[in-house]
Amino acid sequence: MSTAAPQGLPASRTEEDGSAVVRVLSYNIRSMRDDTAALGRVIRACAPDLVLIQEAPRFFRWRKALSRLARSAGLVTLAGGATAAGPALLCAMRATVERTEDVLLPLTPGLHRRGFSTAVVRLGAVRLGVVSCHLSLRKDERLAQARMLTERVAGMGVTHVVAGGDLNEGPGGRAFRHVAGKLRDAFAARAWGGEFTSTALDPYQRIDAVFVTEGIEVLGCGVPDVVGADVASDHLPVLAVLRVPAG
Repeated sequence: MSTAAPQGLPASRTEEDGSAVVRVLSYNIRSMRDDTAALGRVIRACAPDLVLIQEAPRFFRWRKALSRLARSAGLVTLAGGATAAGPALLCAMRATVERTEDVLLPLTPGLHRRGFSTAVVRLGAVRLGVVSCHLSLRKDERLAQARMLTERVAGMGVTHVVAGGDLNEGPGGRAFRHVAGKLRDAFAARAWGGEFTSTALDPYQRIDAVFVTEGIEVLGCGVPDVVGADVASDHLPVLAVLRVPAG
């Protein structure tokens, strides 16, 4: 894939001190029900090292669909999909996978099953935990899942973690505020690009976000201006460029 740095943010690289500049994209892809060719182009244009997917395909031949998306974006499938009830992870060949785990959250009768897709990867001397999430539409369940998310991050056994996804509420919501109180909201730390992620055709709210643990430097985070993003999904992607210290 290209190593260019579109939209003016730094390209992926390893620094002399062993730290790494890592490009992370969080994206609700609505089960690839929109323009899949545009979706692949949007992801590729952002040149990510890691992609935190929500609403990955979960049913008939879902693994093949997710693999096709990864190939079209110049990436490989890391984890998730149906096994995490929708969240998934893609990565560039730059990343070495240490371990993965898909987590199904408690099921509330009558509501959609939720889960986390998690991994620990290495990028040179950097060891990084990764979590993709998609929280509930119901307020009380959403808050409970937000607490489970921060507990999962704290229990990953690594110093540096990036977590992101569709929180189904904005920064004023209790679940969003809980996550932002335990982790750092990357957009609030160093805003760049656009703010609103939903809807793709008429953005008016920020319900998708990337969060990082202390020690990770945010070089910029926001919605990239990429051709085709308005037809690739009903959400816009969030791109965060981070400098992660060596482990």
